[in-house]
Amino acid sequence: MKRRMLLKSIAMTPIALTSPSLLRAARSAEDAIEIAGIYSMSGTFANVGSLLNDGSRWALEMYGTAAGKKLNYNLMDDRGDPGEAVRKVQEAMTQRGVKHFIGCTNSAIGLAVQKEVYANEGIYIHIAGADESTGKDCNKSNFRWPVASYSAVNATVRPLIEKFPDAKNWYTITGQYVFGESLLTNVKQVLEEKNLNHVGNSYHSISDREYSGYIATAMAAQPDVLVLCNFGNQTLDVIRQAISYGMKSNTKILAVWSTGLDQFRALGPENCEDIYFGCNFWHGIDTPGGRVVAETVKAKTGDVPTYLHAGGFAIAQLLVEGFKKAGTTDVPAVIKALEGLKYQGPTGEEEVRAQDHQVIKDYYLLVGKAKAAMKDPNDFADVVAATKAFLPPDKTGCKMG
Repeated sequence: MKRRMLLKSIAMTPIALTSPSLLRAARSAEDAIEIAGIYSMSGTFANVGSLLNDGSRWALEMYGTAAGKKLNYNLMDDRGDPGEAVRKVQEAMTQRGVKHFIGCTNSAIGLAVQKEVYANEGIYIHIAGADESTGKDCNKSNFRWPVASYSAVNATVRPLIEKFPDAKNWYTITGQYVFGESLLTNVKQVLEEKNLNHVGNSYHSISDREYSGYIATAMAAQPDVLVLCNFGNQTLDVIRQAISYGMKSNTKILAVWSTGLDQFRALGPENCEDIYFGCNFWHGIDTPGGRVVAETVKAKTGDVPTYLHAGGFAIAQLLVEGFKKAGTTDVPAVIKALEGLKYQGPTGEEEVRAQDHQVIKDYYLLVGKAKAAMKDPNDFADVVAATKAFLPPDKTGCKMG
Protein backbone atom coordinates (compact mmCIF):
# COMPACT_ATOMS: atom_id res chain seq x y z
CA MET A 1 0.00 0.00 0.00
CA LYS A 2 2.74 2.44 0.94
CA ARG A 3 4.62 1.58 -2.27
CA ARG A 4 1.53 2.24 -4.40
CA MET A 5 0.96 5.58 -2.66
CA LEU A 6 4.61 6.56 -3.19
CA LEU A 7 4.45 5.71 -6.92
CA LYS A 8 1.21 7.65 -7.23
CA SER A 9 2.81 10.62 -5.53
CA ILE A 10 5.82 10.55 -7.87
CA ALA A 11 3.59 10.25 -10.91
CA MET A 12 1.64 13.34 -9.86
CA THR A 13 4.75 15.44 -9.22
CA PRO A 14 5.06 16.89 -12.77
CA ILE A 15 1.46 18.08 -12.56
CA ALA A 16 2.22 19.80 -9.29
CA LEU A 17 5.32 21.44 -10.77
CA THR A 18 3.39 22.95 -13.65
CA SER A 19 0.48 24.28 -11.66
CA PRO A 20 -0.60 26.92 -11.07
CA SER A 21 2.19 29.53 -10.90
CA LEU A 22 4.44 27.90 -13.49
CA LEU A 23 1.54 27.48 -15.87
CA ARG A 24 0.76 31.17 -15.49
CA ALA A 25 4.41 32.01 -16.22
CA ALA A 26 4.40 29.78 -19.28
CA ARG A 27 1.19 31.31 -20.55
CA SER A 28 2.64 34.78 -19.93
CA ALA A 29 5.75 33.95 -21.96
CA GLU A 30 3.62 32.61 -24.80
CA ASP A 31 1.51 35.77 -24.79
CA ALA A 32 4.53 38.12 -25.01
CA ILE A 33 6.70 39.21 -27.94
CA GLU A 34 10.33 39.39 -26.87
CA ILE A 35 12.11 42.28 -28.61
CA ALA A 36 15.82 42.91 -28.07
CA GLY A 37 17.37 46.36 -28.46
CA ILE A 38 21.09 46.46 -29.32
CA TYR A 39 22.65 49.75 -28.23
CA SER A 40 25.99 51.08 -26.98
CA MET A 41 25.24 52.12 -23.42
CA SER A 42 28.97 52.41 -22.74
CA GLY A 43 31.96 53.27 -24.92
CA THR A 44 32.62 56.13 -27.37
CA PHE A 45 29.04 56.57 -28.56
CA ALA A 46 27.23 55.82 -25.30
CA ASN A 47 25.50 59.22 -25.38
CA VAL A 48 24.03 58.29 -28.77
CA GLY A 49 23.01 54.80 -27.71
CA SER A 50 21.26 56.07 -24.59
CA LEU A 51 18.97 58.44 -26.52
CA LEU A 52 18.23 55.88 -29.24
CA ASN A 53 17.31 53.35 -26.58
CA ASP A 54 14.96 55.84 -24.93
CA GLY A 55 13.13 56.35 -28.23
CA SER A 56 12.72 52.61 -28.82
CA ARG A 57 11.61 51.91 -25.27
CA TRP A 58 9.07 54.73 -25.27
CA ALA A 59 7.61 53.60 -28.60
CA LEU A 60 7.10 50.04 -27.38
CA GLU A 61 5.59 51.30 -24.13
CA MET A 62 3.18 53.46 -26.15
CA TYR A 63 2.06 50.56 -28.38
CA GLY A 64 1.96 48.07 -25.51
CA THR A 65 0.72 45.16 -27.62
CA ALA A 66 0.76 43.92 -31.19
CA ALA A 67 -0.79 40.90 -32.90
CA GLY A 68 -2.64 40.21 -29.65
CA LYS A 69 0.51 39.93 -27.56
CA LYS A 70 2.31 42.09 -25.02
CA LEU A 71 5.55 43.73 -26.18
CA ASN A 72 8.48 42.92 -23.90
CA TYR A 73 11.62 45.00 -24.47
CA ASN A 74 15.09 43.73 -23.53
CA LEU A 75 18.10 46.06 -23.73
CA MET A 76 21.50 44.61 -24.63
CA ASP A 77 24.61 46.82 -24.17
CA ASP A 78 27.11 46.06 -26.95
CA ARG A 79 29.69 48.39 -25.33
CA GLY A 80 30.48 49.82 -28.74
CA ASP A 81 32.02 46.51 -29.84
CA PRO A 82 30.70 44.56 -32.87
CA GLY A 83 32.03 41.30 -31.43
CA GLU A 84 30.20 41.87 -28.17
CA ALA A 85 27.02 42.68 -30.09
CA VAL A 86 27.25 39.45 -32.09
CA ARG A 87 27.90 37.37 -28.97
CA LYS A 88 24.84 38.81 -27.22
CA VAL A 89 22.66 38.29 -30.27
CA GLN A 90 23.83 34.68 -30.55
CA GLU A 91 22.99 34.07 -26.90
CA ALA A 92 19.57 35.70 -27.18
CA MET A 93 18.67 33.70 -30.28
CA THR A 94 20.06 30.28 -29.37
CA GLN A 95 19.43 30.24 -25.62
CA ARG A 96 16.30 32.40 -25.25
CA GLY A 97 14.68 32.01 -28.65
CA VAL A 98 14.54 35.77 -29.37
CA LYS A 99 13.82 36.47 -33.04
CA HIS A 100 13.03 40.21 -33.16
CA PHE A 101 15.84 42.78 -32.93
CA ILE A 102 16.10 46.55 -33.28
CA GLY A 103 18.86 49.12 -32.96
CA CYS A 104 22.55 49.78 -33.36
CA THR A 105 24.77 52.72 -32.56
CA ASN A 106 27.23 52.54 -35.44
CA SER A 107 27.49 50.87 -38.83
CA ALA A 108 30.18 48.34 -37.91
CA ILE A 109 27.85 46.91 -35.26
CA GLY A 110 24.83 47.02 -37.55
CA LEU A 111 26.60 45.17 -40.37
CA ALA A 112 27.85 42.45 -38.01
CA VAL A 113 24.49 41.97 -36.31
CA GLN A 114 22.45 41.84 -39.53
CA LYS A 115 24.50 38.83 -40.68
CA GLU A 116 24.02 37.03 -37.38
CA VAL A 117 20.27 37.64 -37.22
CA TYR A 118 19.88 36.41 -40.79
CA ALA A 119 21.90 33.27 -40.06
CA ASN A 120 19.52 32.44 -37.20
CA GLU A 121 16.33 33.34 -39.10
CA GLY A 122 15.28 36.43 -37.19
CA ILE A 123 14.37 39.98 -38.19
CA TYR A 124 16.48 43.09 -37.58
CA ILE A 125 15.52 46.78 -38.02
CA HIS A 126 18.25 49.35 -37.40
CA ILE A 127 19.72 52.78 -38.11
CA ALA A 128 23.16 51.98 -39.58
CA GLY A 129 24.12 54.44 -42.30
CA ALA A 130 26.76 52.52 -44.29
CA ASP A 131 25.70 51.84 -47.88
CA GLU A 132 26.58 48.16 -47.56
CA SER A 133 23.68 47.48 -45.18
CA THR A 134 21.03 47.59 -47.90
CA GLY A 135 23.65 47.22 -50.62
CA LYS A 136 26.05 44.33 -51.07
CA ASP A 137 25.43 43.00 -47.53
CA CYS A 138 21.62 43.10 -47.74
CA ASN A 139 19.54 40.11 -46.70
CA LYS A 140 15.89 39.16 -46.14
CA SER A 141 16.07 39.68 -42.36
CA ASN A 142 17.53 43.17 -42.54
CA PHE A 143 15.65 46.52 -42.67
CA ARG A 144 17.01 50.07 -42.38
CA TRP A 145 15.05 53.19 -41.40
CA PRO A 146 17.51 56.09 -41.94
CA VAL A 147 18.93 56.83 -45.35
CA ALA A 148 22.17 55.30 -46.63
CA SER A 149 25.42 57.26 -46.82
CA TYR A 150 24.83 57.73 -50.55
CA SER A 151 21.50 59.44 -49.85
CA ALA A 152 22.85 61.63 -47.04
CA VAL A 153 25.70 62.90 -49.22
CA ASN A 154 23.57 63.49 -52.31
CA ALA A 155 20.83 65.23 -50.28
CA THR A 156 23.36 67.65 -48.74
CA VAL A 157 26.35 68.11 -51.06
CA ARG A 158 24.30 68.63 -54.23
CA PRO A 159 22.03 71.36 -52.78
CA LEU A 160 25.11 73.07 -51.33
CA ILE A 161 26.80 73.02 -54.75
CA GLU A 162 23.70 74.63 -56.25
CA LYS A 163 23.60 77.26 -53.51
CA PHE A 164 27.29 78.13 -53.83
CA PRO A 165 28.29 77.57 -57.47
CA ASP A 166 31.60 79.41 -56.98
CA ALA A 167 32.75 76.97 -54.26
CA LYS A 168 35.28 74.97 -56.27
CA ASN A 169 37.64 73.55 -53.64
CA TRP A 170 36.42 71.02 -51.07
CA TYR A 171 38.29 69.41 -48.15
CA THR A 172 37.09 66.46 -46.06
CA ILE A 173 37.77 65.33 -42.50
CA THR A 174 36.79 61.70 -42.12
CA GLY A 175 36.34 59.20 -39.32
CA GLN A 176 38.44 56.14 -40.17
CA TYR A 177 35.66 53.62 -39.65
CA VAL A 178 33.08 51.97 -41.90
CA PHE A 179 30.58 54.82 -41.82
CA GLY A 180 33.13 57.57 -42.36
CA GLU A 181 34.64 55.75 -45.32
CA SER A 182 31.19 55.31 -46.82
CA LEU A 183 30.45 59.03 -46.55
CA LEU A 184 33.84 59.96 -48.01
CA THR A 185 33.45 57.65 -51.01
CA ASN A 186 30.14 59.26 -51.91
CA VAL A 187 31.42 62.83 -51.43
CA LYS A 188 34.33 62.14 -53.78
CA GLN A 189 31.97 60.71 -56.40
CA VAL A 190 29.73 63.80 -56.38
CA LEU A 191 32.70 66.19 -56.55
CA GLU A 192 34.21 64.27 -59.45
CA GLU A 193 30.89 64.30 -61.32
CA LYS A 194 30.58 68.07 -60.83
CA ASN A 195 34.22 68.73 -61.83
CA LEU A 196 35.01 70.20 -58.42
CA ASN A 197 38.34 69.90 -56.64
CA HIS A 198 38.77 67.54 -53.70
CA VAL A 199 41.86 69.30 -52.34
CA GLY A 200 42.56 66.88 -49.51
CA ASN A 201 41.32 64.61 -46.75
CA SER A 202 42.35 64.05 -43.15
CA TYR A 203 41.50 60.82 -41.34
CA HIS A 204 40.93 60.60 -37.61
CA SER A 205 40.46 57.49 -35.49
CA ILE A 206 37.37 56.54 -33.52
CA SER A 207 39.17 57.50 -30.30
CA ASP A 208 40.50 60.93 -31.35
CA ARG A 209 39.41 64.03 -29.46
CA GLU A 210 42.01 66.53 -30.64
CA TYR A 211 41.67 67.74 -34.23
CA SER A 212 43.79 70.89 -34.42
CA GLY A 213 46.39 69.22 -36.63
CA TYR A 214 43.74 68.08 -39.11
CA ILE A 215 42.15 71.51 -39.14
CA ALA A 216 45.48 73.25 -39.71
CA THR A 217 46.11 70.95 -42.68
CA ALA A 218 42.65 71.69 -44.03
CA MET A 219 43.15 75.46 -43.69
CA ALA A 220 46.46 75.23 -45.54
CA ALA A 221 44.57 73.78 -48.52
CA GLN A 222 42.35 76.91 -48.57
CA PRO A 223 39.06 75.13 -49.27
CA ASP A 224 35.79 76.85 -50.02
CA VAL A 225 33.93 74.05 -48.21
CA LEU A 226 34.95 71.77 -45.34
CA VAL A 227 32.94 68.53 -45.28
CA LEU A 228 32.79 66.42 -42.11
CA CYS A 229 32.40 62.69 -42.74
CA ASN A 230 32.06 61.48 -39.17
CA PHE A 231 29.50 61.04 -36.40
CA GLY A 232 28.41 61.88 -32.87
CA ASN A 233 30.61 63.87 -30.48
CA GLN A 234 33.46 63.76 -32.98
CA THR A 235 31.42 65.96 -35.32
CA LEU A 236 30.87 68.44 -32.50
CA ASP A 237 34.54 68.52 -31.55
CA VAL A 238 35.68 69.16 -35.12
CA ILE A 239 33.14 71.98 -35.56
CA ARG A 240 34.16 73.66 -32.30
CA GLN A 241 37.85 73.46 -33.10
CA ALA A 242 37.37 74.63 -36.71
CA ILE A 243 35.44 77.66 -35.43
CA SER A 244 38.09 78.40 -32.80
CA TYR A 245 40.69 78.49 -35.59
CA GLY A 246 38.56 81.05 -37.46
CA MET A 247 37.71 78.69 -40.29
CA LYS A 248 34.04 79.69 -40.42
CA SER A 249 34.90 83.21 -41.57
CA ASN A 250 35.93 82.14 -45.08
CA THR A 251 34.87 78.49 -45.42
CA LYS A 252 31.46 76.85 -45.56
CA ILE A 253 31.26 73.92 -43.13
CA LEU A 254 28.99 70.93 -43.79
CA ALA A 255 28.39 68.07 -41.34
CA VAL A 256 26.89 65.49 -43.69
CA TRP A 257 25.39 63.37 -40.91
CA SER A 258 24.33 65.16 -37.74
CA THR A 259 22.03 64.04 -34.96
CA GLY A 260 20.23 67.35 -35.12
CA LEU A 261 18.75 69.02 -32.09
CA ASP A 262 20.81 67.36 -29.35
CA GLN A 263 24.00 68.41 -31.18
CA PHE A 264 22.71 71.92 -31.77
CA ARG A 265 22.01 72.28 -28.06
CA ALA A 266 25.52 71.09 -27.27
CA LEU A 267 27.08 73.54 -29.74
CA GLY A 268 24.90 76.52 -28.86
CA PRO A 269 23.44 78.95 -31.41
CA GLU A 270 26.67 80.94 -31.75
CA ASN A 271 28.50 77.89 -33.06
CA CYS A 272 25.56 76.58 -35.11
CA GLU A 273 25.04 79.82 -37.02
CA ASP A 274 25.79 79.42 -40.74
CA ILE A 275 26.95 75.80 -40.32
CA TYR A 276 25.22 73.30 -42.63
CA PHE A 277 23.96 70.02 -41.24
CA GLY A 278 22.42 66.91 -42.77
CA CYS A 279 19.81 65.14 -40.68
CA ASN A 280 17.29 62.28 -40.93
CA PHE A 281 14.68 64.04 -38.78
CA TRP A 282 13.78 67.58 -37.79
CA HIS A 283 11.11 68.34 -35.22
CA GLY A 284 10.06 71.45 -37.15
CA ILE A 285 8.62 69.33 -40.00
CA ASP A 286 4.94 68.80 -39.17
CA THR A 287 3.62 65.36 -40.17
CA PRO A 288 1.01 63.02 -38.62
CA GLY A 289 3.68 60.48 -37.69
CA GLY A 290 5.96 63.21 -36.41
CA ARG A 291 3.21 64.43 -34.11
CA VAL A 292 2.90 60.94 -32.58
CA VAL A 293 6.63 60.94 -31.85
CA ALA A 294 6.41 64.49 -30.47
CA GLU A 295 3.52 63.64 -28.14
CA THR A 296 5.29 60.52 -26.87
CA VAL A 297 8.57 62.32 -26.21
CA LYS A 298 6.85 65.32 -24.63
CA ALA A 299 5.05 63.02 -22.21
CA LYS A 300 8.42 61.58 -21.16
CA THR A 301 10.66 64.65 -21.21
CA GLY A 302 8.43 67.71 -21.51
CA ASP A 303 10.38 68.69 -24.62
CA VAL A 304 10.48 68.16 -28.40
CA PRO A 305 12.06 65.03 -29.94
CA THR A 306 15.62 64.89 -31.17
CA TYR A 307 16.69 62.80 -34.17
CA LEU A 308 18.01 60.11 -31.83
CA HIS A 309 14.68 59.87 -30.02
CA ALA A 310 12.88 59.77 -33.38
CA GLY A 311 15.28 57.21 -34.85
CA GLY A 312 14.90 54.86 -31.91
CA PHE A 313 11.14 55.35 -32.04
CA ALA A 314 11.00 54.79 -35.81
CA ILE A 315 12.65 51.36 -35.87
CA ALA A 316 10.43 50.13 -33.04
CA GLN A 317 7.39 51.52 -34.84
CA LEU A 318 8.37 49.78 -38.07
CA LEU A 319 8.61 46.41 -36.33
CA VAL A 320 5.19 46.93 -34.73
CA GLU A 321 3.72 47.95 -38.10
CA GLY A 322 4.99 44.63 -39.45
CA PHE A 323 3.36 42.70 -36.61
CA LYS A 324 0.09 44.55 -37.13
CA LYS A 325 -0.07 44.00 -40.88
CA ALA A 326 1.00 40.35 -40.63
CA GLY A 327 -1.33 39.66 -37.71
CA THR A 328 1.38 37.42 -36.29
CA THR A 329 4.95 37.52 -34.98
CA ASP A 330 6.07 34.77 -37.35
CA VAL A 331 9.28 36.10 -38.91
CA PRO A 332 8.66 35.18 -42.58
CA ALA A 333 5.15 36.65 -42.37
CA VAL A 334 6.42 39.88 -40.79
CA ILE A 335 9.14 40.23 -43.44
CA LYS A 336 6.56 39.78 -46.19
CA ALA A 337 4.23 42.31 -44.52
CA LEU A 338 6.98 44.93 -44.33
CA GLU A 339 8.04 44.64 -47.97
CA GLY A 340 6.36 47.48 -49.83
CA LEU A 341 4.64 48.77 -46.69
CA LYS A 342 3.56 52.43 -46.72
CA TYR A 343 2.89 54.03 -43.34
CA GLN A 344 2.98 57.35 -41.50
CA GLY A 345 6.47 57.59 -40.01
CA PRO A 346 8.29 60.43 -38.23
CA THR A 347 9.10 62.24 -41.51
CA GLY A 348 5.71 61.78 -43.19
CA GLU A 349 4.62 58.95 -45.47
CA GLU A 350 7.43 56.43 -45.54
CA GLU A 351 7.77 53.28 -47.63
CA VAL A 352 9.80 50.09 -47.24
CA ARG A 353 11.36 49.32 -50.60
CA ALA A 354 10.82 45.61 -51.19
CA GLN A 355 13.95 45.07 -53.29
CA ASP A 356 16.48 46.02 -50.59
CA HIS A 357 14.44 46.77 -47.42
CA GLN A 358 15.49 50.43 -47.38
CA VAL A 359 12.92 52.87 -46.00
CA ILE A 360 12.30 55.62 -48.55
CA LYS A 361 12.05 58.95 -46.74
CA ASP A 362 13.29 62.55 -46.78
CA TYR A 363 16.76 63.60 -45.67
CA TYR A 364 17.17 67.22 -44.62
CA LEU A 365 19.82 69.85 -45.23
CA LEU A 366 19.65 72.41 -42.41
CA VAL A 367 21.53 75.65 -41.80
CA GLY A 368 22.08 77.07 -38.33
CA LYS A 369 20.26 80.30 -37.48
CA ALA A 370 21.52 83.37 -35.65
CA LYS A 371 20.47 83.46 -32.02
CA ALA A 372 18.45 86.64 -32.62
CA ALA A 373 16.42 84.85 -35.33
CA MET A 374 15.40 81.90 -33.12
CA LYS A 375 11.63 81.84 -32.46
CA ASP A 376 11.95 79.46 -29.50
CA PRO A 377 14.76 77.67 -27.63
CA ASN A 378 14.70 74.74 -30.09
CA ASP A 379 14.53 76.80 -33.30
CA PHE A 380 18.22 76.36 -34.16
CA ALA A 381 18.00 75.85 -37.93
CA ASP A 382 16.13 76.44 -41.16
CA VAL A 383 15.45 73.68 -43.67
CA VAL A 384 17.35 74.35 -46.90
CA ALA A 385 16.26 71.17 -48.69
CA ALA A 386 14.26 67.99 -48.08
CA THR A 387 15.31 65.33 -50.56
CA LYS A 388 14.70 61.67 -51.37
CA ALA A 389 18.03 60.78 -52.97
CA PHE A 390 18.23 57.02 -53.40
CA LEU A 391 20.11 54.78 -55.77
CA PRO A 392 17.81 52.63 -57.92
CA PRO A 393 17.57 49.11 -56.44
CA ASP A 394 19.56 47.61 -59.31
CA LYS A 395 22.46 49.99 -58.58
CA THR A 396 22.84 49.33 -54.85
CA GLY A 397 24.59 45.96 -55.18
CA CYS A 398 21.85 44.24 -53.21
CA LYS A 399 21.28 40.60 -54.20
CA MET A 400 18.46 39.63 -51.86
CA GLY A 401 18.79 36.04 -50.66
